[in-house]
Amino acid sequence: MRFSRTSSLLLAVGASTLVLWAGSAGTRAQGPADSYVIKNARIVTVTGPVIENGSVAIANGKIVEVGKSVTAPRGARVIDATGLSVYPGMIDSGTEIGLTEISSVAGTVDTTEIGDNNANIHVDVAIRPDSSHIPVTRVNGITTVLTEPRGSLIAGTSALINLDGWVPKEMILKSPVAMHIVWPGAEVRGGEFAGFERGQRSIADARREQDKKIEDLKKILQDARAYADARDNAAKDSSVPKPDMDLKLEALIPVVRGQMPVVIQAGTERDIKRAIDFAGEMKLKMILSGGTEAYKVAETLKSKGIPVLVGPVLRLPQNEDDPYDTPFANAGMLSKAGVKIAFQTLESAHVRDLPYHAGMAAAFGLPREEALKAVTIYPAEIFGVSDKIGSIEPGKIANIIVTDGDPLEIRTQIKHLLINGHEVPLTSRHTELYEKYRARP
Repeated sequence: MRFSRTSSLLLAVGASTLVLWAGSAGTRAQGPADSYVIKNARIVTVTGPVIENGSVAIANGKIVEVGKSVTAPRGARVIDATGLSVYPGMIDSGTEIGLTEISSVAGTVDTTEIGDNNANIHVDVAIRPDSSHIPVTRVNGITTVLTEPRGSLIAGTSALINLDGWVPKEMILKSPVAMHIVWPGAEVRGGEFAGFERGQRSIADARREQDKKIEDLKKILQDARAYADARDNAAKDSSVPKPDMDLKLEALIPVVRGQMPVVIQAGTERDIKRAIDFAGEMKLKMILSGGTEAYKVAETLKSKGIPVLVGPVLRLPQNEDDPYDTPFANAGMLSKAGVKIAFQTLESAHVRDLPYHAGMAAAFGLPREEALKAVTIYPAEIFGVSDKIGSIEPGKIANIIVTDGDPLEIRTQIKHLLINGHEVPLTSRHTELYEKYRARP
């Protein structure tokens, strides 16, 4: 759905929606007195060696000690994890969580603004902390997600959020994270250009439309660079007139200065190549999203240091003559070429399946250790928060899961879940309905 509200109105919409769904999924925020010791566990730190029969000490929301023997914080609650394993919480690198509740109900969808340039839109003001998707997602071990806007050309900036908190401010780990661009012509599939309201066009018409949109995008970024230069010159020299404030161009200054990464959504080999060339020409710090045919340009992505947000993995091949396992093998081929990858699921209702996307990729060529890193430390590195989350190390935020097996295996159960050092109940709408009907007379 498209809507024409400004970002200031998004705040009001988000607040009103909180009242509508109050109590459906919220949990209390982490308190300063929360402290834990997880002992007798197999600790998979991700960035270091696995610690057998080890312990993790947690206080004030952070990991304070990891090892064979640790000092328990004063008043710490002990979690005996004998026979269990400890992992960092998983991270989904592309979702709509908090922005979409029921896709068919317009009032619950706050993902998309109208127009081609919505650089000033930031999703953190529209996040609904009590979305029913949040507890359903986190009980599968996902503790952090990138929530991103949708739209045409420049969609706005994303936020990295932890999946616990009463209000958006308590959940936000980093915002803004990146500017999101939908590459023109991303709808091209199998030699056809779909998605036009007036019916299908010829390939030639489609290419002309795509070229025009790319030129429009280039002009927006050039205007932003000129605006930034004019503003800097005015700051240095009082005799130089200061440009009138333009919120859209203002929001693009960190992008054209190379201070903020740009997530470019593109799928086909042709679109990916053009997007890479465009990013080079405009001096953008690019992250590729989707990358359905990214394996075909893996060497180029590697040489330019462009990471790829892969997914969804659990889908059909894009073209009718593609091998059936192309979506499953894409991540493995990228990893083998040396491209840094992370996994994304995109739709709110399917974020809970993140571990199975990574697990399927591991079954089709991606080393298991790399699959785990692609939902933990790699997304943390890509989004610039590896000093806070993504592994089990002293000083990092205590986003931790305790499991009875490999978290990428569908049979594995989450036994304990901590976000910001606070243990979160493993309940959701799904578990509540299960218990309700299990106890039916």
